[in-house]
Amino acid sequence: MRTVIVCTSVSHGNTRRIADVMGRVLDARVVEPERIDAAELATYDLVGFGSGIFTQNVHPRLRGFVESLPEDGRYRKAFVFTTSGLPEPPFRPHSRPLARLLERKGFDVSGTFQCRGYDTWLPFKLVGGIRKGRPDAGDLQAARAFAEGLRVRALT
Repeated sequence: MRTVIVCTSVSHGNTRRIADVMGRVLDARVVEPERIDAAELATYDLVGFGSGIFTQNVHPRLRGFVESLPEDGRYRKAFVFTTSGLPEPPFRPHSRPLARLLERKGFDVSGTFQCRGYDTWLPFKLVGGIRKGRPDAGDLQAARAFAEGLRVRALT
């Protein structure tokens, strides 16, 4: 199974740490959106899309990359993962808008993953940030288990 993970991690490396764990399980390389193009994405069986959350949305670089993909249905399976200092609001999960956009582009979104991450966005910066030490060992294990589940489902 050919897999790639497209990841934007800009503040503290939270999302990249999750991407690296998933990448090891899935034998996938981790790339920034600017380092891969749509034609190459179409050659993969599974594509992960990951970002930290900024004002309730994925990073504009990742969102812009996905928006630029053609809607030609040549893509296969995808998954979405996010990190955030704050919990997801139950009425609007962070991954939902990106998952819907990917489905419009022709991906079959097979799962989403979210965990907390160290966050120094204002006003949290004034108190030294929140969620220090996250993602922690438990978060990394949860990411590993999520990726193992994706691998098992893809092989069946």
